[in-house]
Formats: sequence, structure tokens, C-alpha cells
Amino acid sequence: MKKVILAIFSFLSFNLVSQTSLKQNQEWLVVSSSVKFKIKNAGFTVDGSFSGLNAQIIFDVNKGFGNAIEASLESKSINTGNSARDGHLKKIEYFDVNNFPEIKMKSTLFSKETDRSFKGYFKLTIKGKTKDVIVPFTYKEAGAAARFEGVLKINRLDFGVGESSLILSDNVTINIEITATKK
Repeated sequence: MKKVILAIFSFLSFNLVSQTSLKQNQEWLVVSSSVKFKIKNAGFTVDGSFSGLNAQIIFDVNKGFGNAIEASLESKSINTGNSARDGHLKKIEYFDVNNFPEIKMKSTLFSKETDRSFKGYFKLTIKGKTKDVIVPFTYKEAGAAARFEGVLKINRLDFGVGESSLILSDNVTINIEITATKK
């Protein structure tokens, strides 16, 4: 009798663990987003942005596996508040928007930090060049909504955006903010 009860208990435990493991992480729908950048040019900080972020977000703060973020935006959406500069940035030597219409990011791994923030490890693709980047970010959930805020720093030359210059900095800081709701 003990063997039968032990077998039933083992079966039920295995089944419960299997069902818990197979439960998918939470999927989120982007409600609003902001992608802004800063770069030094001739000693001044130039601010700009990209619009039209599309993202597929699967993220559960309580799980260390199964999370994924894949995002893209149109490179032609660049906006620095100066139409002449924007037109120049869309040309071949910078973003080459006709041949490379999208900038893409795809996660490979996430880690939870001791301060309750996260690090996202991504493949970032600009102008057909893909590089590994780390995006420290925060995640705040309130009911059915969540907010992701992250900052990454890249070297524009790694992606063939412009050439080396004494006037234009190589380093760009990018701020990403996403508000999403549960799907």
C-alpha cells in the first residue's frame, strides 16, 4: 500500500512541477515608447530620438528563464529637431536608411541584479552590423501595466555610422522607455 501511495504522490508531484515549468512567461503589449539618444558634436550635446518602436516582450520578473525581448524601429524616423541634419543622418555615410530601414535588438539573456534591477544581453543590429550590447534596466509592474527603462552606450563606429571625427564623438548614449500592458 505504501508503494502505491508513494507512486501516486510521485506522479502528482512530477505532473505539478511539469505544469509549472511549462507555464509561459507573461507577454506584454507596448502601449507607449521612447527611444532617445545623446551625442557630443563640436562640444555641444545633440539630442535626438527614433519613433515607431515595435516590440515583442515576454517577461516574468519571477522567472530566470523564458524571458525574451525583440524590438525594431525604422531608422528613417530619426529626429534631432533639425531637418537638414536629419536628412544628412539618413544618407549612406550614417544610417543609410534606404538600404538598412530597421534597427533591431534581440535579447539573448537576462540577469537580475542585487539592487532589483536587471541586465539584458542583446544582439543590436545597425546598418547590417550586429554587436553584443548590455542594457541595464529597471522593471516596475503595477497591476496590468509595466514600465521598462534602460540605458545603453555604444560606439557608433562599431556599426559604421559615420567615420572617425575630431568634432563628433564616437560614443552615443541611448535611453529606452517602454510602457506595456499584459496581453
